[in-house]
Amino acid sequence: MKKKLIIFPLLSAALCWTSCTKLQERVLDESSSVGLTDKQVAEGTIAPAYAVLPSIFLHTNYFALQEISTDEAILPYRGGTDWGDNGIYIAMHTHNFQPTDPNIRNTWNFIGTGMSRCITALNALPTVKDPSVKTFLAEARALRAYYNMLTLDLWGIAFIKDDPTKNSTIIRGNEAVEYIKSELLKAEPDLESGLTQGRMSKEACWGILARLYLNAGVYRNIYGTPAFSADDMSKVIEYCDKITGANKFFFSAEYFNIFDDNNDTNKEIVFAVDQRADLNGHNRMAYFSLSGDQFPLPEFPAANGTDGPAITSDFYKTWANHYAPVDPAKADPRFYKENLTIYSHPEDSCVPAARFEINRGILRGQQYGLIRKNGVFLKCKSGDMFVGPLFHDTRNKSDLPVIFTEKVDYSTEGSNYPSGYRVSKYQFSRKSQSGRNFGEANIVILRLADIYLMRAEAKLRKNNDANGALADVNAVRAARTSRQLIPALTAMDLDILFRERGFELYWECLRRTDMIRFGKYEGTWTEKSNADAQKRIFPIPQTAIDAAANIKDYMIQNKGY
Repeated sequence: MKKKLIIFPLLSAALCWTSCTKLQERVLDESSSVGLTDKQVAEGTIAPAYAVLPSIFLHTNYFALQEISTDEAILPYRGGTDWGDNGIYIAMHTHNFQPTDPNIRNTWNFIGTGMSRCITALNALPTVKDPSVKTFLAEARALRAYYNMLTLDLWGIAFIKDDPTKNSTIIRGNEAVEYIKSELLKAEPDLESGLTQGRMSKEACWGILARLYLNAGVYRNIYGTPAFSADDMSKVIEYCDKITGANKFFFSAEYFNIFDDNNDTNKEIVFAVDQRADLNGHNRMAYFSLSGDQFPLPEFPAANGTDGPAITSDFYKTWANHYAPVDPAKADPRFYKENLTIYSHPEDSCVPAARFEINRGILRGQQYGLIRKNGVFLKCKSGDMFVGPLFHDTRNKSDLPVIFTEKVDYSTEGSNYPSGYRVSKYQFSRKSQSGRNFGEANIVILRLADIYLMRAEAKLRKNNDANGALADVNAVRAARTSRQLIPALTAMDLDILFRERGFELYWECLRRTDMIRFGKYEGTWTEKSNADAQKRIFPIPQTAIDAAANIKDYMIQNKGY
């Protein structure tokens, strides 16, 4: 008997998931899968649904939408020559984004591709005879629900589609919340527990349900004042309790280990984008913010930063003001980790190549590192790597030191190459030859600290349980024990909790969603004063609007665009 695997090809980038045009399925007979077991066929059917996640979480896609649109990140036109990109990053930060923005379009397309692949899997897997199919079907359903939650969060819409030959039904508001919730609940019983962090486990599903319930008040009334119901908050607490009670996840004593190359074994991570080099490795988060004259790898003189986004002075001040008069680097191990001792011991200018590691966290002031001359790194007489103060040699500005400044804005000075404190959160992959390839660190989607912080917020919003919330937040603070201890807080309210989420979760693609939920997205920060609530969600890409133009009132642009 022939085994048939139905594969639905990807739709065009313009409309890959609304499917105004019918998908043309092609049927592969046994000749296409000679030598494969049913289990391998099932795995090969579900794998593409996950494989698009690295593209969604590429630094210029979802990260740009979730971080550069907020008070955490700003990307100026560096030196008048770099990151101009027709003004899209300035427009993103100032809330002047347009339907033609390529980062918005690319994020839309990649999420849609993932959704399309989930539909493919849901239709193809039932034809495969293997016990694993039940689990994979649940994963495809839950992953599709996650993709729908992204579209609801970013564009205020979700999509119902099961039959690949029919158009999607577009839904909004409470209908979308209830649909996504029902899909996750339908998948949950058949999901497995304790899977690799790169797969949709039962615990990952619980965490996504908690996130959905926490934000449901926003999604039901996207332009108005969110109403956080006690029932929703109870569900947040319930699902967070399930995860903490499972005793499968544990805080990382060293904060930055969560973001290391080998973090696929880190017990704090619940769900992540699998970025190991032998799979989908193109993690560019590590090099994006670094200077073009920071070279993290002695083996590769071409691997450097790109002078991308910095944190805003507003976000920095949340750290500085909280810990004053103590420097935040000395008060909180989440802010900074010194790996190069030359910063505190100027005589340490020779470092064995095997021990060379750039500093992590928020980088300020004069930067030190490997000195590249004529394409090679300078060495000490001992053969160790020479470490010294960096200058902007790669920018042909050898007299301009790499001194990261608090000031960063759209002025000439604030847009210069050294402007802005930078973020080195994810470890620079030891395999990267150019800084733009071979990403090793899995990109975190959901981790234990966020579970505790979501539960704390739900306790505050449900019945103003400040003591319960304080205990959860202090548990996160107390967990980082490998270096200096973080002092416990003595009070808790929503403003303090918002600040704490920034301290713990910065640069993790959560800030925009948090700012909207806490009522701060219409606020004012560095170079941003737009208070239009319609900018809470992004414009639907013009390409999608145009592709659906032949169906009356099918794809309606969001308000304000």
